[in-house]
Amino acid sequence: MKTLEKPRLLIVDDEWNMRNLIKIYLRQEHIELVEAQNGREALILIENQRFDLIILDIMMPDMDGWEVCRTIRKQSNIPILMLTARTDVEDIVRGLSEGADDYVTKPFAPEELIARVNALLRRTTLNTVEENQQLLFKDLTFDLDAKVVTVKGKPARLTPKEFELLYLLASHPNRVFTRDILLNRIWGPEHIRDDRTVDTHVKNIREKIRKQHLSYDPIQTIWGVGYQFEKVERGE
Repeated sequence: MKTLEKPRLLIVDDEWNMRNLIKIYLRQEHIELVEAQNGREALILIENQRFDLIILDIMMPDMDGWEVCRTIRKQSNIPILMLTARTDVEDIVRGLSEGADDYVTKPFAPEELIARVNALLRRTTLNTVEENQQLLFKDLTFDLDAKVVTVKGKPARLTPKEFELLYLLASHPNRVFTRDILLNRIWGPEHIRDDRTVDTHVKNIREKIRKQHLSYDPIQTIWGVGYQFEKVERGE
């Protein structure tokens, strides 16, 4: 059975109630949540584990969020969403200057937190993709700059969304994506939650690739879960 790889998120806040509230808000977002109750504990976790996003409180004893953010930025570009009870422009600007990617002011609505988290996770995926301007597989070549995928040397006429969807899958070969994650990453959290959107785009991609006489289907359906890109190396 295929294992679903969820985005991993670290919540750093000295207040248990706030950490628990964030977990409640994000429970349905298919995200693996890890907690740290202070900055030093967070830095140890970051050094030894992989995280896709950090939610970081500013006002913590011993080591505040600004210092934690500065320390993280010396070694990692993990997206950081800062939590602050401060609404002064100076404090918000300081957080962004220290290396934070976004911020949420307390108190916040669950919809706002979810939207900002998903936006940062989408941005992480795009940044990861942009590090490799080309992906090369057997009979398939992806060119991010031109937004073109070629099949056996001939371009497949994919729409922008079809290209984004196939590129996201291909940039994480053998990783299983749920339909909800694909909707969030490609269409955004505000999109109507309709699985048929993803299924229709996958169907169209398969048909367009099949016209180029590709001998295998690179998109595998994981029944009851979602889709994955099956990596076939050049020369196989």
